[in-house]
Amino acid sequence: MQRQKSILSFLGPSSESRRSGLPPPASLREQTAAVPGKCAAGSSAEVRGTDTPPEKVPRPILRSSDEDGGSSRFSSIMRKFVRVDGGEKTSDRSNSQSLYGTSRASPPFDKAGDLSEHPRKGNDFKFNKKVDQECSMEIESDSDILGPETPGVRPLVPRFKRVQEETPKFKAKPDSFSFNPGKKLKSLHDSICKPSNKNEKDTQDPTSKFEWLNPSRIRDANRRRPDDPLYDKRTLYIPPEALSKMSATQRQYWGVKCQYMDVVLFFKVGKFYELYELDADIGHKELDWKITLSGVGKCRQVGISESGIDDAVQKLVARGYKVGRIEQAETSAEAKARGSNSVISRKLVHVITPSTLVDSNIGPDAVHLLAIKEGEYGQDSSSIAYGFAFVDCAALKFWVGSINDDSSCAALGALLMQVAPKEVIYESRSLSKEALKAIRKYSLTGNVAVQLTPVMPVAGFPISSDVMNLIQSKDYFKRSSSLSNFALDGVVQHDVTLCALGGLIDHMSRLMLDDVLKNGDITPYEVYKGCLRMDGQTLVNLEIFSNSADGGTSGTLYKYLDNCTTCSGKRLLRHWICHPLKDVESINNRLNVVDNLAAQPEVMSLIAQNLHKMPDLERLLGRVKSSVQLSASLLLPLVGPKILKNLVKFFGTLVKGMRTAVNLLMVLQEERNISSLLSKVFKIPVLGGNNGLDKYLTQFEAAIDSDFSKYQNHDVTDSDAETLSILIELFVEKAPEWSAVIHAVNCIDVLRSFTLTATSSLGASSRPIILPRSKTMCSSPEAKGPILKITGLWHPFALAENGGLPVPNDILLGEDTDGYHPHTLLLTGPNMGGKSTLLRATCLAVILAQLGCYVPCERCILSPIDIIFTRLGATDRIMAGESTFFVECTETASVLQNATEDSLVILDELGRGTSTFDGYAIAYAVFRHLVEKVNCRLLFATHYHPLTKEFGSHPRVTLQHMACALRSNCGNHSKSDQELVFLYKLSSGACPESYGLQVACMAGIPPQVVESASKAGRLMKMSVGESFKSSEQRLEFSTLHEEWLKSLLSVAQTGGHNANDDEDALDTFFCLWHELKSLYPSHK
Repeated sequence: MQRQKSILSFLGPSSESRRSGLPPPASLREQTAAVPGKCAAGSSAEVRGTDTPPEKVPRPILRSSDEDGGSSRFSSIMRKFVRVDGGEKTSDRSNSQSLYGTSRASPPFDKAGDLSEHPRKGNDFKFNKKVDQECSMEIESDSDILGPETPGVRPLVPRFKRVQEETPKFKAKPDSFSFNPGKKLKSLHDSICKPSNKNEKDTQDPTSKFEWLNPSRIRDANRRRPDDPLYDKRTLYIPPEALSKMSATQRQYWGVKCQYMDVVLFFKVGKFYELYELDADIGHKELDWKITLSGVGKCRQVGISESGIDDAVQKLVARGYKVGRIEQAETSAEAKARGSNSVISRKLVHVITPSTLVDSNIGPDAVHLLAIKEGEYGQDSSSIAYGFAFVDCAALKFWVGSINDDSSCAALGALLMQVAPKEVIYESRSLSKEALKAIRKYSLTGNVAVQLTPVMPVAGFPISSDVMNLIQSKDYFKRSSSLSNFALDGVVQHDVTLCALGGLIDHMSRLMLDDVLKNGDITPYEVYKGCLRMDGQTLVNLEIFSNSADGGTSGTLYKYLDNCTTCSGKRLLRHWICHPLKDVESINNRLNVVDNLAAQPEVMSLIAQNLHKMPDLERLLGRVKSSVQLSASLLLPLVGPKILKNLVKFFGTLVKGMRTAVNLLMVLQEERNISSLLSKVFKIPVLGGNNGLDKYLTQFEAAIDSDFSKYQNHDVTDSDAETLSILIELFVEKAPEWSAVIHAVNCIDVLRSFTLTATSSLGASSRPIILPRSKTMCSSPEAKGPILKITGLWHPFALAENGGLPVPNDILLGEDTDGYHPHTLLLTGPNMGGKSTLLRATCLAVILAQLGCYVPCERCILSPIDIIFTRLGATDRIMAGESTFFVECTETASVLQNATEDSLVILDELGRGTSTFDGYAIAYAVFRHLVEKVNCRLLFATHYHPLTKEFGSHPRVTLQHMACALRSNCGNHSKSDQELVFLYKLSSGACPESYGLQVACMAGIPPQVVESASKAGRLMKMSVGESFKSSEQRLEFSTLHEEWLKSLLSVAQTGGHNANDDEDALDTFFCLWHELKSLYPSHK
């Protein structure tokens, strides 16, 4: 009974508070005097009557505790639950907070969103800082100072608006129309050009009635003009004399709006939601609503009824706007009960943004909000540390971490590609230009631009010590283990990471997301550790998640592997693709499961049937967890019952979906073979027995069937909130176990997807053989060093010209059982001959193999690769001020600085962005460095044919080319009239030329132009041919041999030099020995 009273006391106001009513708002004049130049929401001005129409008093959601004289509701519910683990104490729950309130006696609207408390005190969320030190939510654009823009999406101007904007032209030249408009258009034109009365004319006037909203006079809360570098577009200065002339309801609205100028605010008036002034312009432009002069203060306004508000909010958020709702905290009858001069109390309940959506219609992809903080790393100024924190509000999960990077921002690009945030928060003047360029570059990847939110320089991110104090004082992340011992474990840069987390908390607090912060789980995130590294440019070049044509998923590796059934399984698949494995045992564990599933079609069918029945359990669990100790929004009239109804639906769906998941895992556990294999991939929680989840879940199913049998559309009663509160608190006690069940099901979904990809392959598909890494070759006799041997390789999602499979090819790099093979492939061939396709197919084969998936080939043997580097294509970044050649050099610099012996490097036509001789020189130097210094597995495609002469006899280089043939037309054997036929087959040796003239003919260049080019080419060869004769003769003795001879001479000339200590000398001796052995083979 004590538990029941404790819960009921927080689910609704007591009888005394109802009789006495809420306290009136604080005096606006007193707050204005205390903080000059800043507006407030409350007012002590006398207001006669109410500014809103009366409405029907809704039925109260909950009964007061003193009204309940019957038996305890809690005891009746607990009779359905036989506690499985007796170690848990009921007293712990009795001391915990309830679902809809806290254990402290406080007013129901004491949060920062209460209009009686505006403006908020600085120490609520901002660590004792001023208004201009709050976290910025501005949309990065200097062109529009009046209100929020549509970030990343150019809004479409409605047809009515376009006609309206052309009105002056119509007035000046009424006879200028050259067409005969229809009747509807003519009447529309007449109604605009000739208003019937003054009121209608004023309705179309874009100028606000408030002078302080005029672009020439607008200021932020600290009276800064837009041309001030510290101007804060989130806030607005309202003169005190203007506030004094407003009605109480006007002060309610502008008290919030002056602090949320970047948010479209819907103001609840009776049965309608209204937008005013600048927000009304947005409603007119985006939703085509007609502007009228009415509403609060007879200003420009648009509105919609209660039934259409959800759809309107959804449309605005989809177009990139932040949208808030100011709800009525009481009915008009309750307001009158407090006094005839009382005004209906209102509060800002929640702000919805594109990066904090939690609705079920947001799609399967995760929606992330990311905060980044840049700091120094080490004494070298070229090394940079980035701390980051991001959140998935729908799943109620936070991640924190740090990365070390250089000026290329390769690691930062990898983070952005992996997280794929909808919004990025950063300090506007504390982020380097290179980092900002990287954010903008990788934010444009895909078909939707990311919203960038810079924080004002004065505010900045809070310091790390303040962040920890705030987390403890606000009781954030209370369900996670110690933040400093777990979430920051493995994080190198603690300070910058905590600063980024503080910026994220600050931003979310302003959006009224304290429920997410308090109930969210926080874990560490590592971009590279323990996995195959792929930087951001590599993920773009290989088209892993988005193609280069339209930014969609068609023709990507993600699309190729995505046979997942559940939404959470698709999200896990993306995470796995971003982090391929390096551990041989872990890779083989996944492959063993794939083999077992492929051999048992009946098990595959059973898994598919159960997966199709499951909702998005991960997000449902997040929604249910966030409702524990929910804020006072449940007590708002009309809003509270709707929230309760949705919560009943979410919880019922979660319990039923969890039953399907548990049943699937229990069935698979009975299959001992598959169960033992799955247990090596992920941890399976305890399901059976007295302490198992199966028995525990059965009790919740019984409670749902008894109290919420129609949970999909349950009519909320007074006692439902109490029942639901107890059930959710009991369910969330085992949240880690439920999360383990969801993760297990997700892994099964992804492994089933791998199996379907392998079994439904159109061409040959084989299980890769993963050999131990080269560093362990001394302890493993079968390891021969780095190797990559693929037979019959074909590109998994590139079709041939006839719609069939691409031509398969063989790749061999590194040591093999039949002896030594070069680590480097120097690839030549004609344009459009298939060189880039072969390079990409090789990288994709490596990624698939280390994911634990079958590879599109006949046979694949490789030792694990630690990093994949790619330099593909010719692109520039005009908006970033980077030329094609600069982009080439930037990507190549990252390769030279970070590649190791175990890396795979792909370079395609390096040096083509500058002059021929400069390009060749750079290509030669880079190629030689990678071959002789790094000795990694390298595929180097080029049109610089002299490179084939220079490195033709190098022991670490093999020459191959994409084959082609010339076909004569109409019996004419002239070379210029021959047609080039691509064979797409990898052949030995170098290609004699690139056949550029034939490709030009195929592209449609006029024949006379091609013939002129042919003549110019012959003359050029004659004029410069003498200069290249020496190069042509170097096929058997290149400049490298000259360097070796010089090294031998220098070693011989130094008398006391110990050659065994000089690695370069040993390499020289080895290379000469190999050359002599190959040039002068022994004859038996």
